[in-house]
Amino acid sequence: MPKKVLILTGDAVEALEVYYPYYRSLEEGLDVTIAAPEKKTLHTVIHDFEDWDTYTEKKGYQLEAHAAFEEINPADYDGLIIPGGRAPEYIRLNEHIPKIVRHFFKENKPIGAICHASLVFTVLHDELKNREMTAYVACKPEVERIGATYISEPLHVDDNLVSGHAWPDLPGFMREFLKRLNK
Repeated sequence: MPKKVLILTGDAVEALEVYYPYYRSLEEGLDVTIAAPEKKTLHTVIHDFEDWDTYTEKKGYQLEAHAAFEEINPADYDGLIIPGGRAPEYIRLNEHIPKIVRHFFKENKPIGAICHASLVFTVLHDELKNREMTAYVACKPEVERIGATYISEPLHVDDNLVSGHAWPDLPGFMREFLKRLNK
């Protein structure tokens, strides 16, 4: 039976940060569920680094959520991926998110968090204390407020937690996540 990966996201997820892990996981023969606040068609966004002081955002592709957060039993999954974009800032407010995410920390299952995904961890209380992670640089204050040490490298691994800055880091991010998942 193939291993199961859960991707937690919502509208305004960064397109590359959801599609790359999704298709790479399917390519690996994994059973993947994309979960969102509700089962619906999601709208992705495309972030790019142009000549601005920050990234720009454009409309991206549409993506089907396979399940709503309330339908998810985290014990059914072997690994968790949280893509970035703007989705993490509002999905963290969903009442089911802390229980789902906490399960992966408690059970030491692989967790992949890229870019703004670190915002989801702000609703957990002690799971990130004394851990190390990286994230998009604008998320550094939130990473430090949850008790984690912000690492400036674009890719970082701390035990079961694989974290990356942004979509350019996806190849290494997925390589490290899959290594942990396939142990």
